[in-house]
Amino acid sequence: MANYNSNFTDELRERLSIVDVVGRRVPLTKKGQNFWGCCPFHNEKTPSFSVNEEKGFYHCFGCGEHGDIISFTMKSGNMDFIAAITELAQQAGLKMPDYKPKSVEEKVREDSYVYLTEAAAKIYQQKLFEPDGAFALEYIKKRGFSIESIKKYCLGYAPKSNIISTKFSNTNFEKLSATGLVRRGDYGNYDFFRDRLMFPIFNIAGQVIAFSGRSLDGSEPKYINTIDTELFHKRKTVFGLNFARDSIHRANRSIVVEGQIDVIQMQVHGFGETVAPLGTALTEDHIAILCKSNRNITFCFDGDTAGQKAAARACSLVLPFLRDNSDVKFAFVTGGKDPDDILKSSDGINSMKKIIDSAQPLVDFLWDSLNKNYLVSTPGGRSQAEKFLKKELEKLTDTSLRSEYEKEYNSRKFNQWHKWDKKKNAPDIEIPDVDQITINSLKAVINKYPELGETHIEFLATLGINFDKNISHTELSFEDAEKLVVSLKLKKYLEKLHIEKKELFSKMLVGDETVRGRISDIDAEIIKSNERLNLLSGV
Repeated sequence: MANYNSNFTDELRERLSIVDVVGRRVPLTKKGQNFWGCCPFHNEKTPSFSVNEEKGFYHCFGCGEHGDIISFTMKSGNMDFIAAITELAQQAGLKMPDYKPKSVEEKVREDSYVYLTEAAAKIYQQKLFEPDGAFALEYIKKRGFSIESIKKYCLGYAPKSNIISTKFSNTNFEKLSATGLVRRGDYGNYDFFRDRLMFPIFNIAGQVIAFSGRSLDGSEPKYINTIDTELFHKRKTVFGLNFARDSIHRANRSIVVEGQIDVIQMQVHGFGETVAPLGTALTEDHIAILCKSNRNITFCFDGDTAGQKAAARACSLVLPFLRDNSDVKFAFVTGGKDPDDILKSSDGINSMKKIIDSAQPLVDFLWDSLNKNYLVSTPGGRSQAEKFLKKELEKLTDTSLRSEYEKEYNSRKFNQWHKWDKKKNAPDIEIPDVDQITINSLKAVINKYPELGETHIEFLATLGINFDKNISHTELSFEDAEKLVVSLKLKKYLEKLHIEKKELFSKMLVGDETVRGRISDIDAEIIKSNERLNLLSGV
């Protein structure tokens, strides 16, 4: 197995949670920081099989079996290495590559890339504290960065000169250009980053693999990043994760913000679990990587239109990763500010804490998004919203969780989309008040079975009952609950028929014989409705 290129197997480990992989074959229960179940490799009644999601391994304290998602799939499925990674690739939605043994040259090349990028990071930081970098140093200090934090995050300055090209002039150009640091022009090699404040980008192991450079003169683009290389892929890199891993574990969540300055400021001000996507919009790969650490995520974006769109995208991307123990929320920094601005205010840390603590749960954020983006006061708008919601909920891979979301939204649709509009348009017919016991029973069954509300909405809307308040619990089955609603509907219908028959008799008494036929029809309807009512009552 060691003879194969590890890039793909590493990607599998990044994309797939070991809890999900093991959970397909072993029922797991979370206790403390780990998940536990009965070992599939030996007979036992008391669970001694531990799964650590953050570190990506399992261990049985009974028989000593230990490994990761690949070894588990091989052993539990009695399959070889290629068959195991093929199965895992299908779960991850990845195409199997053509495997080739990794050559000694490839390993040496990868090591040399890291050597060059880490050497460049040291050069950039040294320049930040020299006269060439005075302006950059002053800028970053004004942004609230201490010397300690500057050194911790290895911030630096890329001068206007071609310092990297000159420093590594004797290095093979192909090797140097493969790092993204140097390019070749008509007049020779030149540095990709010049006159920029430099943010090193670390992999999860803490190695510098790329850079993000910020302009200091207001020129656009504000940030430029290393191009994708053999070691660095923007879509799969979470900025600040190497620093945040332990904090994510302790805080039992991650916070996702929009930029690297926000990440660093959040981390140094007590929100160590903060990270950000890098140089691209949030991707499915970013979510997969974060969920490997923890499935509790608070997305904290600007409150402007762009921030709202970013949040909507995050909501859509995170749905396939939700589990019944996930806690995903959305917070917004309003007033044209970002976390960096908030933290620099007089009561910045407390203000930021309030923003994070008041974050909106995903179930509410998605519901509010529907109501903002679709004209749900009209049938057409509701239809569009229904289609969108159905499409989004289909992304939930946990069928039990999806069912609960559907029930929750069915209840909200009945109580908020339909009832009051229907009440306004209800026929102007005087119907006797419903007794309080019946009202309480109806509230209970409609909130437990919102689909009954959708089916009988025209009738329920005429009763003037507020189904949002004073909701009690019911033990009625769906069948008995439906009988209750239909029985009341029939009783109200009978009351209406008797009122109409009484009015027609009054007309007949003054000589209007034309109503006699209608009275006969009403008598037949009364008999028919009573028979149905008796059947429902079991009489």
